[in-house]
Amino acid sequence: MEAEFDAQLRADTAEFTKKDASLLEAVDEIGSILKAADELGRSYSHSHQRITALEDAFGTLVERQRGGSGGGGSTLTENARELLSRFDRLRTGYSSIAETTEAVLDGTVAARTAELGTVMTAAGQLRAVVPTDHDLVQVSLRADTVTLHDPDETPTESATSARNRFDGHVLSIDRGGAVVLVSVDIGARDPIYALITADSRERLELEPGRQIVASVKATATRATPRQRY
Repeated sequence: MEAEFDAQLRADTAEFTKKDASLLEAVDEIGSILKAADELGRSYSHSHQRITALEDAFGTLVERQRGGSGGGGSTLTENARELLSRFDRLRTGYSSIAETTEAVLDGTVAARTAELGTVMTAAGQLRAVVPTDHDLVQVSLRADTVTLHDPDETPTESATSARNRFDGHVLSIDRGGAVVLVSVDIGARDPIYALITADSRERLELEPGRQIVASVKATATRATPRQRY
């Protein structure tokens, strides 16, 4: 089980995501599931099935009218508009926190492969996008790029693209309504942070002291030159 930054609203086992929001917004603008799917480059059958699946969890989202003298069409329900509004508030909360919260690790580039490099830090070895002409670097980890996993359910390296992994434990949890900021001790001077939903915190049963695995993709891990002192 993992908690990702990507904004999600959950009902039972269904997750309402950015992709679902874009589909409903297209239906609202165009007035047709078929034309909305075409505009987004998606299959009509899959889009229709997805809306039906979401309605099973969140309630009626689209009112469908069959063809006739008016040609039929689809319109969003008030329930759908409220769902989109809740999702927008969630994404706004994520963005405002993510822009100001990141951890910085001092490191040394040990090897390079094109723009990616292996960086040695106090928290261990990691892969990052590194500068071409500096070995002393600072590695930045934004809270919205860090994913948290239950240690017993962490995907294998072959099953995920997030190859940078840190064993640690939860230091603190800042509960901000739908958005939760978690600080994690990974053995470095300072903690790293993960931005997740309140639902994800509950699923992971996060509390201070809880053992956790934090991961982040190499392409989301950025290193910049560090001054020599």
